[in-house]
Amino acid sequence: MAKALNLINHAIFPPFSSPTTTIPRRNFRIVRASTESSETPQTSASVQTKPEPSSPPVTFAPPPNFKPPEPKRFGVRPDKVWDILGASLALFFRLGTGVFVSGYSFSFVPKDDIPADQYALEYNDSKVKETSKVGPRPVKPIEIYEFEGCPFCRKVREIVAVLDLDVLFYPCPKGGPNFRRKVVEMGGKQQFPYMVDPNTGVSMYESDDIIKYLVGKYGDGTVPLALSLGLLTTLTAGFALIGRSGKGSSYSPSKLPPKPLVVWAYEGSPFCKIAREVLVELELPHIYRSCARGSPKRQILYDKTGRFQAPYLEDPNTGVEMFESAEIAEYLRATYALQ
Repeated sequence: MAKALNLINHAIFPPFSSPTTTIPRRNFRIVRASTESSETPQTSASVQTKPEPSSPPVTFAPPPNFKPPEPKRFGVRPDKVWDILGASLALFFRLGTGVFVSGYSFSFVPKDDIPADQYALEYNDSKVKETSKVGPRPVKPIEIYEFEGCPFCRKVREIVAVLDLDVLFYPCPKGGPNFRRKVVEMGGKQQFPYMVDPNTGVSMYESDDIIKYLVGKYGDGTVPLALSLGLLTTLTAGFALIGRSGKGSSYSPSKLPPKPLVVWAYEGSPFCKIAREVLVELELPHIYRSCARGSPKRQILYDKTGRFQAPYLEDPNTGVEMFESAEIAEYLRATYALQ
């Protein structure tokens, strides 16, 4: 079966070659909040850097004269139309998996039935009342090591959206100098996705095993049909990446921030996809506030900003908070990419 999947993966994503890139040596090492051992990996919800004594401290600041853009609901910047269309192909191949929280339902109610300070879509003289069924909530974010251009990783990101989980993602793009190495140290092999649950001490490889674990621990124990079809699930997850083939897969040299960024997003959104690809390419750890349709976190973001729109970025390293996927991608490159 492994050989068959490899052949399929190569058929969908043929290997590409590029000139050898020399990544500048970076004078830091990853520090965990607790002592690590080879038998029981320890995890933390933050990434810290420790400069060598001879190195000047790395500072982080937004680009000069930076001003967060005004959010535009459902607006697509003209130069990003094809990017959004390519990212939207996944909705077709995966039948909307990752767009809705488990148990999602909706109904139309009179406008007055939902207070003005509560998030709800409006339609003519009605509002859309949305509900869902979420399971037990983890106290600490689940930690997942993965990258965008991997169909097995996509399957896990979809169940994260379905279960409405918050996840601390450690991006592992090809050529990434930090977290691919950490996966080998913790699990013994370079394979993705790799999950660590700091709430239970459980860690594991294999996307299907991770999905079963998450629905058993934080859901109702039932794997959604679209994620339970074996090879067909993997094939369609691979086809879903065609429109963005190669994006979010390879490392671009960057500065590792001391704190993970925070992103409000969900797997089924093509706008969120554009922003997260850059997070992965720059190997930027980020806490992912999953907020698919039916998520209670939509109201939390609405209370925080006065509106709901995804993606929404919070950068504790610079104080920047902003909407708009295209501008988020540009901000991330300007702030963290090594020029």
